[in-house]
Amino acid sequence: MSVAPTLLSREEQRTLIEIAKAAVLKRSGAGETLPPRTLTPLQQSARGIFVTLKVNGELRGCIGQVEPQLPLHLAAAELAVAAATRDVRFAPITDEDLAKLSVEISVLTPNVVIRSPDEIEVGVHGIIISRGRRRGLLLPQVAIEHHLDAESFLDATCEKAGLEPDAWQDPMTRIEIFSAQVFTEDAPRIERQNRAT
Repeated sequence: MSVAPTLLSREEQRTLIEIAKAAVLKRSGAGETLPPRTLTPLQQSARGIFVTLKVNGELRGCIGQVEPQLPLHLAAAELAVAAATRDVRFAPITDEDLAKLSVEISVLTPNVVIRSPDEIEVGVHGIIISRGRRRGLLLPQVAIEHHLDAESFLDATCEKAGLEPDAWQDPMTRIEIFSAQVFTEDAPRIERQNRAT
């Protein structure tokens, strides 16, 4: 059973968003490094995290780390730049895009292996599908944004992994779930946090 980690406060969320956006602006030459600031222990903790960039509300980059590797404040900056410049699905963010750029951050709970799709709560759980060397992940908000039920969400995650849509039904396929605290610069909020079990 997974224990939900402590949630970030609104102020902690805003700071991480500011750090992420400042990193993208600095990389483009349109901004400067943020002045030193006092970071909370939670902002300095290592957690799984994804940074999503949108331009005019349309996805333009999303890169993350499932396993904790860097403190959140460093990961937010590094992954924001990666999403802006290295997401192979999209052209890099341009100077013209910056005025319309919005940042979304998802801070993840640890992954939990599940035995049945019935354990998936749509809109609360993200999914990781893996088989052999193939692995795909979709964040919890993807199911809501695309109006997916649990089976459709599993199908989509399999496709993200490069597998057949129904590969999740194969006993050799590993299914993991997690939940996330998701926040944006436009509307920082604390998402309902649930155990990924």
